Amino acid sequence: MSTRVTLVCHAATAATARAAFPLDEPPTAAGLAAAREQARPPSARPPSGRAPRALRGPELRCAETAAALDLVGVRVEPALRDCDHGDWAGRTLDEVSAADPAGVAAWLADPDAAPHGGESLASVSARAGRWLDELGRAAEHARVIAVTHPTVARAVAVHALRAPASVFWHLDAGPLARVDLIHNGPRWALRGFGVPDRA
Repeated sequence: MSTRVTLVCHAATAATARAAFPLDEPPTAAGLAAAREQARPPSARPPSGRAPRALRGPELRCAETAAALDLVGVRVEPALRDCDHGDWAGRTLDEVSAADPAGVAAWLADPDAAPHGGESLASVSARAGRWLDELGRAAEHARVIAVTHPTVARAVAVHALRAPASVFWHLDAGPLARVDLIHNGPRWALRGFGVPDRA
């Protein structure tokens, strides 16, 4: 028996289109349409008709994406919340770089840095890693599908690989991207990472 987890990044939002740090906003109409096109992606289709446990981050964009993916019985999981970008929320990286170049340099170089007054990437990685490890330790083997954020999905992948924090910056996860993981013993294995499966 094994535990299988699929993380799905929320659908595109207005901030996504601007390449801005996220706000708690709904997905765009086009983003929701894309989510509906791939409702119940193949990795989430349960064997023998058994529905996966469905979780989501607490933000509006996760709630509406989960509904568009036709997930049922979705439970809010606080550990799947997005990084708090503090004063940078709603602003593009170029805008922030122009106003606070030293802060951006620190943020890109040091996972413990939080110059925006919010949450550091190290903090996001720690809580996402704890959540994943708890799933792995659970006696009940399960299928889990979780709607979350690109930052959280990347952090979970880095944790599963036991990779250094710097690997975070070498992973790219956009709207509706998926991370597929399996746990069948002492470790997690990364089964897939990337763009939505259109098949």
